[in-house]
Amino acid sequence: MESIDRLISQLALDSQIRTSDIPKIDLYVDQVIQLFETAFHDTKRYPEDKILTKTMINNYAKGKLFYPVQHKKYTPDHIMLISLIYQMKSTLSINDVKKVLEKVNEQAQAQELDLSVFYETYLALQRDNHAAFKEELERQAETVADTQSEESGELSKVLFIASLVHKSNLYRRAAEKLADELVREEADGKNSY
Repeated sequence: MESIDRLISQLALDSQIRTSDIPKIDLYVDQVIQLFETAFHDTKRYPEDKILTKTMINNYAKGKLFYPVQHKKYTPDHIMLISLIYQMKSTLSINDVKKVLEKVNEQAQAQELDLSVFYETYLALQRDNHAAFKEELERQAETVADTQSEESGELSKVLFIASLVHKSNLYRRAAEKLADELVREEADGKNSY
């Protein structure tokens, strides 16, 4: 289990932008990028990887993944939305992310949703996911170890990797199905008026 604990510590699961990390003042794009670089630095696979760039943020804005900024400044709500986009885009397509966040954007822009409460709930779910993830990782490592002999360390690692990739694909497919349901529900709602 020592190698699993080491792996988990290397994943920097606690890397996140908390509401307390977000300045109460509006930020320029360079400040937004710096905030994300600081928060997610330990999650980089390679040191030269970029967490967020001006181009990414501009593409999110052009794609209407978050509601328009005023005077080239990003509010705390924009920061929370960009954080949600950042987390989702590694699994979902940009179009899916846009659809998933569409109502959140509309309600936040109309001030019908306290985005900080919504975002705090998301962060709490993340913390729960971390604990469940660690338990599941340990369980899968034990299962692989039980099926392999001591001298087949590399093969055990390949099985473990294949199992993790499969589980990741299952979660991705579930998220895609739920995103598709959101789109269908919205279409059905518009047709029923």
